[in-house]
Amino acid sequence: MHITIVGAGIGGLATALSCHAAGISCTVYEAAPTIEPLGVGINVLPHSIRELEALGLLPILERTGILTRELTYYTKRGQHITAEPRGRFAGYRWPQISIHRGHLQRVMLEAVIARIGEENVVTDRQLVSFTQDESAKKVSARFKNTFGADFTVVSDVMLACDGIHSVARQHFYPDEGAPKWSGVMLWRGTVEGAPYLTGASMLMMGHAKCKMVMYPIANLAADGSKQLINWVADVAAPENWLKKSEDWNRRGRLEDVLNFFDGWVFEGTRLTDIIQSTQTIYEYPMSDRDPVARWVFGRVALMGDAAHPMYPIGSNGSSQAILDARVLVHAICTRGIDAGLTAYEAERNPATAKLVALNRKEGPDAVLQVVEERAPNGFTQLDEAISAAEIDDIATNYKATAGFAVQALHAKPSLDVAWDVTQKQRFG
Repeated sequence: MHITIVGAGIGGLATALSCHAAGISCTVYEAAPTIEPLGVGINVLPHSIRELEALGLLPILERTGILTRELTYYTKRGQHITAEPRGRFAGYRWPQISIHRGHLQRVMLEAVIARIGEENVVTDRQLVSFTQDESAKKVSARFKNTFGADFTVVSDVMLACDGIHSVARQHFYPDEGAPKWSGVMLWRGTVEGAPYLTGASMLMMGHAKCKMVMYPIANLAADGSKQLINWVADVAAPENWLKKSEDWNRRGRLEDVLNFFDGWVFEGTRLTDIIQSTQTIYEYPMSDRDPVARWVFGRVALMGDAAHPMYPIGSNGSSQAILDARVLVHAICTRGIDAGLTAYEAERNPATAKLVALNRKEGPDAVLQVVEERAPNGFTQLDEAISAAEIDDIATNYKATAGFAVQALHAKPSLDVAWDVTQKQRFG
């Protein structure tokens, strides 16, 4: 069996690593001429770190990123609401890791190249179209490069990990249109600075219509005295600000974001000072797509953002793509190709549909909006605005929906699949 993987993002690379671990031949095709370490900070949650550990990547990720200690919430006035331990500090066997997306992708890419060979990671290949034979046992995928040359590859399965603007998804849902804008603009950047709070704290400050997210993603000094800190500003914006749906690498302007955070102070630091210290700011509209009933069509399957693009709330986008990869490869190996693809869709589609809906309601960050609505001018005692039970309910519900409640995750069977004689006979 040979699998064509379309896209060398987090989901595509996780799929390639999972295929290799299971003894399945695969090739990754990436549209970009070169794979650059793009993006800014992301968080990888314990349920997906568990899978990356199984793929042998945890030691290097622990050295590369920050083991997140807590998630802490503040009002726009700088009043502390709550702090929730994360990862191993919350009793998980696995950490939560805050890391630059480009660094995570680089670690995964280097592992893929080392394991399946550089010749099986092909860049400058934009998927144009694909067909399946009458028996739906072979997929022919047609690619073009930047010079317009055509390339056709034939494989047993094609997995579309080609993002929110997926060519494969558009093929199956031609009338879907553009991604749905939430009405929120995101500005993102990184700055070098001294640690704040524990030195491994995620900060959420503000409310649904104006929020600052901040967390360290790398230590720049051996003693931890200097860090690379990621920040994200979420602001409800007028409709005329929408320029192009979902473009992670569009440059933003300081003047567009600064005024929203004028007067906001955290731990004695003005947020505007942090923003102004940023060399390069990126902006994009926070967008997603409605869940769809099917991801699997014969021997073609959608994965990651091609299947379930969601708002970047709750730190779940990349984590869910990793889970897709692991579940799909495990299902194919244990059930066979066709039954495995069906089982993958049956497990992952409803789970991610719930998460898309919950993220539209602010996910775990709903705590901020509750406090803002009940105490817009601040509070003397926190329980004037929200009770400890409400805070716990919001966090617990999100973890259960996203698949990383502590006890449930620890009890979940491994998705590792060893290559054995039975599988070799099944796939040849």
